[in-house]
Amino acid sequence: MSMYEAIKHDAYRQNMQLPQLGLVLFTFGNASVANHALGVFAIKPSGVAYTDLTPEKMVVVDFDGKIVEGDLRPSSDTKTHAVLYKHWPSIGGIVHTHSTYATAWAQSQRDIPIYGTTHADHLTTDIPCIPPMADEMIAGDYEYETGFQILNHFEQNGLDYKEIEMVLVGNHAPFTWGKTGEKAIYNSAVLEYIAKMAMLTEGINPNVPRLKDSLIKKHYERKHGAGAYYGQ
Repeated sequence: MSMYEAIKHDAYRQNMQLPQLGLVLFTFGNASVANHALGVFAIKPSGVAYTDLTPEKMVVVDFDGKIVEGDLRPSSDTKTHAVLYKHWPSIGGIVHTHSTYATAWAQSQRDIPIYGTTHADHLTTDIPCIPPMADEMIAGDYEYETGFQILNHFEQNGLDYKEIEMVLVGNHAPFTWGKTGEKAIYNSAVLEYIAKMAMLTEGINPNVPRLKDSLIKKHYERKHGAGAYYGQ
């Protein structure tokens, strides 16, 4: 039995949630799960339909994007995942989709404003949208540069990837991550839900104000603060 069986099965389970949650159309997305102790991650093979996936078809690569185990080509976004795992050691799962509402915000090149308490239950900030990639980066190793596009935006704007586990890449689509593959999937679904509600909110009231700070603080801290009391 392969020493990578656990992450291959985990990556398979997380990928299969994407169509179930309505986050992908055809093969427009991928999920990966990492094992930092082994220095590898398992990711969906490129262009393979979700109905044809099996744990055995997951591809294992190292944090430089080189194939360690697998007979198929890994996702075309593999180098982006590799860059994030290599530089952000606390994340164990990454998801990339072209989900409808989050991608619409990315294509609009807009942060998603924090309008309501559903958003504040997960973040105290707007969901960031990175400006479109510079031409010289596009002409280079595109997927590799996408990873650095994300890293650089967080560093330059003083954003903490451990607190903000989602981002929109301008003109492209969303990426989410988390300590586990399951959390990365959860964040992807939450991002899509918040993106949809924000669009509908602006449609109802184009002049809607941002959620006031007291409500942001209350809703975030009741789930994540030192005195959190949400859940069991």
